[in-house]
Amino acid sequence: MDVKTKRERRARRHRRVRKKVVGTPERPRLNVFRSLKHIYAQIIDDTTQETLVSASSCEKAFRETGKSGSNVEGAFVVGNLIAKRALEKNIKQVVFDRGGYRYHGRVKALADGAREGGLEF
Repeated sequence: MDVKTKRERRARRHRRVRKKVVGTPERPRLNVFRSLKHIYAQIIDDTTQETLVSASSCEKAFRETGKSGSNVEGAFVVGNLIAKRALEKNIKQVVFDRGGYRYHGRVKALADGAREGGLEF
């Protein structure tokens, strides 16, 4: 049996999910990437392969909140931030792409923050 690293297993799950989850102009894809220190979110239109909106725990708007990107509270703020930016660009509905991560902890908090901010998925 071939032993895979955690990163390889996540990438394999991500590829499997991406076969089904596709962002369209009417309903783009909300993608999540999680690192040890930060969390990133992008809203992507897969037909034009274009990032429409992005938010992360690295940027100045997030740092002003005084939260950390490596915990649930910070992920919730990033979710709110991306929802606010999406609504400014008239994006109300998205497809959630959890990026091969379990829907738990920071990923769930980001989704909850985006829902509270006004996105539907």
